Amino acid sequence: MKKRLTTIAGVAAMALIVTGCTPPGGSSDSAGTGSVLNVGWNEAFRSMNDMTNDGNAVANTIIAYMMNDNFKYYDDELELHDGALGTIEKVSEDPLKVKYTFNEDSNWSDGTPVDAVDLALTWAARSTNFNTVDENNDDAGMVKKNDADTVYFDSTSVGAPLIKDFPEISEDRKSLTFTYSQPFADWETEFGLGAYGSGVPAHIVAKNALGAESSEEGKTSIIEAIKNNDVEALSKISNFWNTGFDFTSMPDNEDLLVHSGPYKITAFEEGQYLTLERDEAYTGPVDPKMDTITVRYNGDPMAMVQAIENGEVDITQPQSTADVLKAAEDIDGVSIIPGEDATFEHVDLTFDNNGPFDPASYGGDEDKALQVRRAFLKTLPRQEIVDRLIKPLNEEAGVRDSFNQAPDSPLYKEIAEGSGISDYDSVDVEGAKKLLDEAGVKEPTVRFLYDNTNARREQIFQLVKESAEKAGFAVEDSGDVNWGTRLGDGTYDASLFGWALTTTGVTESDSYYRKGAQNNYSGYHNPTTAKKLDQMLVSIDPEEQKTLAADIEKQLIDDGFGLPLFQFPSLTIHQDSVKNASTTTLDPSMFWNYWEWEKE
Repeated sequence: MKKRLTTIAGVAAMALIVTGCTPPGGSSDSAGTGSVLNVGWNEAFRSMNDMTNDGNAVANTIIAYMMNDNFKYYDDELELHDGALGTIEKVSEDPLKVKYTFNEDSNWSDGTPVDAVDLALTWAARSTNFNTVDENNDDAGMVKKNDADTVYFDSTSVGAPLIKDFPEISEDRKSLTFTYSQPFADWETEFGLGAYGSGVPAHIVAKNALGAESSEEGKTSIIEAIKNNDVEALSKISNFWNTGFDFTSMPDNEDLLVHSGPYKITAFEEGQYLTLERDEAYTGPVDPKMDTITVRYNGDPMAMVQAIENGEVDITQPQSTADVLKAAEDIDGVSIIPGEDATFEHVDLTFDNNGPFDPASYGGDEDKALQVRRAFLKTLPRQEIVDRLIKPLNEEAGVRDSFNQAPDSPLYKEIAEGSGISDYDSVDVEGAKKLLDEAGVKEPTVRFLYDNTNARREQIFQLVKESAEKAGFAVEDSGDVNWGTRLGDGTYDASLFGWALTTTGVTESDSYYRKGAQNNYSGYHNPTTAKKLDQMLVSIDPEEQKTLAADIEKQLIDDGFGLPLFQFPSLTIHQDSVKNASTTTLDPSMFWNYWEWEKE
């Protein structure tokens, strides 16, 4: 599941050294007029603003990524590169100042320059500094329309709130400098990464929210609203920013299609397909080899394989199962790239619901609750799950041994070896029984939440249930098709779902383990962990970041937070005629190098 981590996103790894390289697609070697590539995907696009809680989904990110230039992007080796939008530079360490400079040829598709106003709006929206309420959602968890006295931007970030002062903007608006109120480890990827670019076009927000009659008037009104903390204007701005860019078919309002990158949307049939074509008005350096990319939607992975076989789809990345792999292998003229994607599966335990893992159930006895948590975790058949369900798809697959480090992170092995997770390498039913006996807890009932429409998760649940009940637990099936809406509601004791990576930033874990944080569904709180998270936010020393990451990981294992299981296997399936296909363990997965795609 990709929540607002985003998002979500994600888990943390050590920041990688930035490599100097030319912007993507800088070659003039194009495939020629009329080249078309059909891409299969499992979920339909629904919003151009993937920075909102609802819009922050891979289905949106992959489209926005191809339509908008960015300051930074990751390759398939998780190396960070300069994008086509401009440059990011740290100009001061004390205080931390970060300067964004837009390229002179960076323009929105309507000819309006992409500039500091767009980025200033992104900061204002993601910082929560201008919100007058902590949340403004309806009973279903969806953002509501703000009234005239309410400002609520439906977005969150770790670093943006640390910027308290209005940024320094150059006279031509082609540069912007943020001053942080304290050091921040991930300053380089806080803005402008991936699909975000500079954010949604500020002048379009002003036109639709404030009635601005020109781009210049719109940009000026956005700046004045932010500078003056104008609640009335910001209320209207946040309303449109939150939901104004949402659409599920070709919109009547063409403003919603304004973009800064090489592709434009030319057709969109709800739930069926979305077509991108080269925008001849594009002024940036990205030179994709395909003239047209049509993304075709179908949530059934076997239907996607059938589409590959029929020649209706050239490349796809469906949910991988043994049946999908076998079906793809039986097709002539098709290549399969096995690997791992951006999501990893994990089991979390609930600390604050008066259930078997909550100290409140034992009169506040922390040690007793900890023993019960550790007992349950000792029964998780992690290796069996991987051997039976994942290795048939990727024979190199292994159990994931870290919450906060991706398996291909340079710190993964060292941090996993020091965390104590090796105590859970094998199922230990007798050890679990002993812990329950020592705690004086008999046959504790564990309500287990998972997506019961997902065949693989149904199989995982059955394996967990069978193993845990051997140790004396009673595992109750709380599977639910609407499992995502129940996260954090206290109606379950253990949960099975996935977290998706969007960055290698070291501060991404903050939202998972801090009390009250948006992605902390477990009610987990440890003052020691919170202190380490505080230190992680401000650390700019790689060695200190490494130590803190190791400390946090070990504390999670010591506290019985839960256990990671495996990295999602991925199958990138494509016709042999498609060249330069690859994938990455970060969102936007196989789309990361769309400009290099070719079709013979």
